[in-house]
Amino acid sequence: MPPSAELMVQIPAMTKKAKGRAPLSVVVAIIGGLALAGIIFTEDLRSLTEIMEKKKDKQTKEQKRTSLPGGARMMLTRPVEEVTVTPPPPVEEVTTPPTPAKAAFDPSRCSVTEGYWAYNRSKQLHYTDESCPFVDSQDSCQRNGRPDSDYLYWDWHLDDCNLPRFDPAAVLEKLRGKRMMFVGDSLQMGQWLSFVCLVNSAVPYTARTMERTSTLSVFAATDYNATIEFYWAPYLVESNSDRNIRLGADGRVLHVDAVELHAKHWKGADILVFDSYVWWMTGSRIKTVWGAFGDDGYEELDAWVAFRLGLKTWANWVDANIDPNATRVFFMSISTTHMRSEDWGREGGIRCYNETWPITRKGYWGSGADRRMMEVVSDVLGRMRVPVALLNVTQLTEHRVDAHVSVYTETGGQLLTPEQHADPQTYTDCIHWCLPGVPDTWNQILYAHL
Repeated sequence: MPPSAELMVQIPAMTKKAKGRAPLSVVVAIIGGLALAGIIFTEDLRSLTEIMEKKKDKQTKEQKRTSLPGGARMMLTRPVEEVTVTPPPPVEEVTTPPTPAKAAFDPSRCSVTEGYWAYNRSKQLHYTDESCPFVDSQDSCQRNGRPDSDYLYWDWHLDDCNLPRFDPAAVLEKLRGKRMMFVGDSLQMGQWLSFVCLVNSAVPYTARTMERTSTLSVFAATDYNATIEFYWAPYLVESNSDRNIRLGADGRVLHVDAVELHAKHWKGADILVFDSYVWWMTGSRIKTVWGAFGDDGYEELDAWVAFRLGLKTWANWVDANIDPNATRVFFMSISTTHMRSEDWGREGGIRCYNETWPITRKGYWGSGADRRMMEVVSDVLGRMRVPVALLNVTQLTEHRVDAHVSVYTETGGQLLTPEQHADPQTYTDCIHWCLPGVPDTWNQILYAHL
C-alpha cells in the first residue's frame, strides 16, 4: 500500500482519540505528509509515463526494423538489446545452362529428317529469279508476280548437327575436272536449276556455258573444267511418254524391265543424283509391258508394284555398271505435294493456294507422300551392291505448304493469264517449287554429303 493510503487510514483513528483541536505540530505533520505523498505520486506517475513512452518508442522501432504487416504481433519474453538485422544473402541468379554446341555434320551420324524451319529475314540469298538467267518460267514465282516473299527466308536446322551453308566456291573446287548429273522428272530439273544458280554466283559470266535440249541439258564452268547436267527420265526406266510428255496418264505405257536407252547417257559421270516419284502417282494403276511396245498386250499393275519393278531394273543397272570407287550415287526421297488443305487444318482451302507460312508443327505429316513408295525405295536401295546415299528430304518438305509455285507459274509453256489466276481451283500447282526456295535446301544437304 502506498504511504499516502496508510496515512489516510490512520488519520481518522487519531481523530477519535483527540477530542479537542489538534496540536499545531500534528497539523504541520499532516500537511507535510500530504505534500510528500503528492510529490511521490507525481514522480511515480512521471516515471510510469516515461517508461510507457520508452516502451512505445521501442515497439515502434522494432516494428520498423522487422517490417511486420499491420495487425501482426511480436511477443518478447524478456527485454532484449537492439540488434542490427543482417539482410539475407542475395539469391543466386538461376541461369539456364548453355545449349551444347551442335556437332559438325557427319552423314553417317546426322539425321536430316530431325529438325525445324527457322525464319531468318536477314538471310542473304545466293541468287534470285532475276539475277540467275537460267530459272525457268515454271519456277520463277517472284518474276511471275507473286506478291509475298517470306517463303524465301526460311532455313532448315538440324536438331543435333550443324548443316553447313552452301558454299559455291567450295562446290566448284570439289567439281573441278568432274561431271555431275541429275536424272529424273521436272522436280529433279528444279533441283538441277537450283544447283546451277547456286554455283553460278561464283562463276564469271565469260567462264560459263549452258546448252539445253528436251532430253539432256549441260551447264559448264569452263575455268573448272566441270559440268552440271540434267537428263530427263521421269520413270528412270523407259516409257512411251519419255519424249511425248504431253501424252496423258491414260496413254502412258512403261517398259519396266528396260533402262539402257536412258542409262547409256549416265555412264562416265562422277556424281549421279536420281529421283523418281510424281509420275508414278498419276493413277492407282499403271500400264506396263515387257519387250517391245505395242497397242495391246500391256498389263495394269498397282502403282507401287510397278514402281518396285522399275526401281529394281534401275538398281540392277547401277550395280552392274557403276564403279563405287569412281562414281558417287545419290537418290532423292519423295518431294511432298500439298493437295488437301484439310491436312494442315485449312478447312475449305484450295490446296496450297494463298499459303504464305510453313506448317510449324514438329513432325507434321500429311497425305502428300506415300509411305509405301518410300518403303520400296528404302528396301531396293538396301539390297544394292553399290552404295547409294538416300537423301531424305520428305519430312522437311512436308512443312513447306507456302513454297509451291501455286498460280505464279505456267501451263503449256505459257504464263497463267489473269483469268486463270482467278480460277485457283483449276490452276493452282502444289507439286513444283518456287526458285529460290525449297530445292536450295535439298542442295544444301547434297553439298553437306559431298
